Amino acid sequence: MLLRLTTSAAAESARRHITALIAQYAEWFCSQTEGNTYALLRNEIEVTVSHGRLILSCWTEKGSKSWRILGWFWNGQTLTLEASQRMGAETPLIELVPRASAKSIAATIKAARQVRCYKLAELASGFQPDTRIERCALSPGIRQGQPGRYARILLRRKQQRIAVTGSVVPLYPASVDAFLCSALLWFQRTANRIKPPYIEQLWLIVSAESLKSTTDHLALLRKSLREIIKVFIVDDNLSELVQKTSPERRELWKRKLARFPPVPAANSTPMISQVVSVAPDAIDVVHARHGETLRYFGLPFARVRSLLSAERLWFGIDGAHRRMLDDSTLVAWQNLLTDLQQYRAATATDHRHALYRSASEAWLESLLRKDITRLDPGLIIAPLHAQFRTARGGKLGVRPIDMLALRQDGRLVVIELKVAEDREHVFQGADYWRRVEAHRRRGHIAKARLFGERQIRDESPLVYLVAPMLRVHSSFPLLARCISSDIEIYRFDINEDWRSGVRVTRRSRVN
Repeated sequence: MLLRLTTSAAAESARRHITALIAQYAEWFCSQTEGNTYALLRNEIEVTVSHGRLILSCWTEKGSKSWRILGWFWNGQTLTLEASQRMGAETPLIELVPRASAKSIAATIKAARQVRCYKLAELASGFQPDTRIERCALSPGIRQGQPGRYARILLRRKQQRIAVTGSVVPLYPASVDAFLCSALLWFQRTANRIKPPYIEQLWLIVSAESLKSTTDHLALLRKSLREIIKVFIVDDNLSELVQKTSPERRELWKRKLARFPPVPAANSTPMISQVVSVAPDAIDVVHARHGETLRYFGLPFARVRSLLSAERLWFGIDGAHRRMLDDSTLVAWQNLLTDLQQYRAATATDHRHALYRSASEAWLESLLRKDITRLDPGLIIAPLHAQFRTARGGKLGVRPIDMLALRQDGRLVVIELKVAEDREHVFQGADYWRRVEAHRRRGHIAKARLFGERQIRDESPLVYLVAPMLRVHSSFPLLARCISSDIEIYRFDINEDWRSGVRVTRRSRVN
């Protein structure tokens, strides 16, 4: 059972215990519910307490990552942490396993997941009479030697086959994109390889918590695909399977939606202007809670707050170790600016430096925010909304949209950026389209005056999926064809050396 951290004393006690535990092993494997896995040295993991909150920070190949820890438990082999990011928008479950026992732990986990896989197969085969299990296996793991997360089951019933897949680990709304991508790719490839009788149905088994997110995604698929998909929910004990109906897309537009407030403009003050003047082409200002955040090519490095009618600046790359700028920290502040100018630049020679590798998507976003017409000359330069949220607060599974723009003809454009291969690229873009379209139909975007006095056209948004030409996932074309053709999705291939300037090398309609 997780030990909840509800007080400062509990957080400090947990810090001491976890720090001592991490120090016992030279290397750890870190895995998350979303599927990300990292190999970490003990000196790359840090546990601190900030303002009564327990913060876990680690250094990975993709840069620094930090989480607020809400609960923890050590069972002698695995350190389980309930984490929170983006003010509660994401609540991953983190597992830290010592390398010395990683192999045995992986075998144990795989055996437990295979048991759950077979239980799902028995439930599915018992849902219809005269149905037997033909095949039952786990999906491949993300890395070699790791157990898979999804059950892949083939059922045989008279002269037809049924493909069944479900998650053998907790499935949260934020993980539905990954689950559906895995399910559709497996279904398409298996259906193409198998001999008669052919697969005529695809069953998706999900948790009650992720049902709504799953059915909302299915409403965006092409009709021929939706007709062969059935959705079931299963309880945690895998004792009962219940079929659920998937809503039509028109039913999604009837749901109640809370209006979002107008997006506040970034506030420019003498202190902010002074910092921006150091590197005006690189530093931008975004409005954050209780103040402004300064970013260097998308990487947050300072925050400005007003306290007792006086401006104060806190700086640092790691949020848990920010320091207030004063006479005693002036040298450290100047050193930070010098390092940013040297290492976070297109001309930097050390491409393995942390400042160069961190927040790559934010770097690309910052370049496009300077001039979005590099992507499409038909887009208006300002206003342009980055990291745009369509819901108040941090609802589970509701991620911010990379960019929301407007074309000269009044058409809204949803822009999703990737700088590395990402299988969920298409489904993320389609899901953002659904959320923006729901608000557009109710007039929320126009009433919030997100684009000033400009008229918003009475048409559904366009979706622009942007990635370097050689960083598009190999499954992109197949998954794009799964999306309904009335959702206009365009693929933008940009140059590999985009840090030196974004250039579109190819644009094409993908679905």
